[in-house]
Amino acid sequence: MTKVLMVASEAAPFAKTGGLADVLGSLPAALRSLGDEVAVLIPRYRAVKLEGARRVYDVLPVWLGSRRFEAQLLLQEGDVPVYFVECPELFDRDGLYGTPEGDFPDNAVRFAAFSRAALSVMRFVFRPQVVHCHDWQAAMVPVFMRTFFFRDPTFTAIRCLFTIHNLGYQGLFPEEALTDAGLDTDLFRPDRLEFFGRVNFLKGGLVYSDFLSTVSKGYAREIQTPEYGFGLDGALRERSHALCGILNGVDYSQWSPESDPFIAARYSAGDLAGKRLCKQDLLREFGLPAEHVERPLIGIVSRFTEQKGFDLIADVSEQLADEDMYVAALGSGDAAYEDLFRRLAAAHPDTIAVRFGYDNALAHKIEAGSDMFLMPSKYEPCGLNQIYSLRYGTVPIVRATGGLDDTIDESTGFKFSDYSGPALLAAVRDALRAFRDREGWTAMMLRGMARDYSWRKSAAEYSALYKRLSAEPGPVTPA
Repeated sequence: MTKVLMVASEAAPFAKTGGLADVLGSLPAALRSLGDEVAVLIPRYRAVKLEGARRVYDVLPVWLGSRRFEAQLLLQEGDVPVYFVECPELFDRDGLYGTPEGDFPDNAVRFAAFSRAALSVMRFVFRPQVVHCHDWQAAMVPVFMRTFFFRDPTFTAIRCLFTIHNLGYQGLFPEEALTDAGLDTDLFRPDRLEFFGRVNFLKGGLVYSDFLSTVSKGYAREIQTPEYGFGLDGALRERSHALCGILNGVDYSQWSPESDPFIAARYSAGDLAGKRLCKQDLLREFGLPAEHVERPLIGIVSRFTEQKGFDLIADVSEQLADEDMYVAALGSGDAAYEDLFRRLAAAHPDTIAVRFGYDNALAHKIEAGSDMFLMPSKYEPCGLNQIYSLRYGTVPIVRATGGLDDTIDESTGFKFSDYSGPALLAAVRDALRAFRDREGWTAMMLRGMARDYSWRKSAAEYSALYKRLSAEPGPVTPA
């Protein structure tokens, strides 16, 4: 058994903007079922609603240099205890990281203070053997531990694991952010936190953590290359001996057609009849002609951004629109791609429909009612929707990158390698041809539904890594 504190900027169901929250909402419980003692620490944002939480510390001062922030610590007890750093000056705002106009200008201070508060939690409240930090918002935890507090016996005995969920988000700030964070300006050098003239919080996590992980084995390889490394591939190659990929799991209690409360009919690998009813319901939901239920239906649930491959969709949009298929898309993002889908839906109202924003119930309906699910990502650290799709008997069409490449093979879906519109179009056409063979298609659906990507296996990998880290002598060398 290992005692672990997870530090992150969000965790479901309390605060969520993406997949990070889903991981923090499900991995800790899976670890506790294996015998590890796990707690979670996140900020208390304005939107976080707590029932029955108790105050652990009424006064938890947070110092960044000479600047003091008044914070409190709350605890929501449950199967997994969740601690909240409450500091209204920094976190009592609409939004977690910013507004539609952009990031909060003091995010460096906000998350440096959160990281510094995490050290107080480790000292006074929950002293772990391993602190598991996630993404740039928690990256200052190992920096503080191994610089400002490197002689403190409280922290020399604690190992730090840092997980990269998406290397595209690094926490880049002006040089003065080091002073604002109460850190020595000597850290502003290329082998520490300096990054092309700016301070890079995520780089601090890479340099000062004892071990690094990311969310799939494929992504662990990719981020060590210039194409996917976002300027940090050299730093990652230097630490390749201390880097691994552990695939994210999914919570099948939330994503399974056998128990899903949001879909029109339940179904399973043993009885697929309900899937047809779900498809009819989805067509009605999007205002598409339900009488043509035999026409293949491609679902999309995504951010409409270049990272998600929407530039490829734009490149071949007219050819896709000419195919004999339905498209039902849900998401929001770049104005150019939203406008693209508006134009496509207006020009092809009987086959293409779109809803903007995010609707959890509708996302479930798309997974259940679609025949295929399209994810042509430029890069994808792990991806969850392709895993959901497998369980729902919805055949994924994906680009072979990161976790998409790790989880989909030719027996369960369709992949293309070249990042180009013609390659995407070819994969879609391959899937449409295969769809005509109903017996072969059903066999592919059933193979996907049989795949197990629950947290059980991934949690066991994390648990083994914690055990190994906690047994190793000495932290990484301080600056």
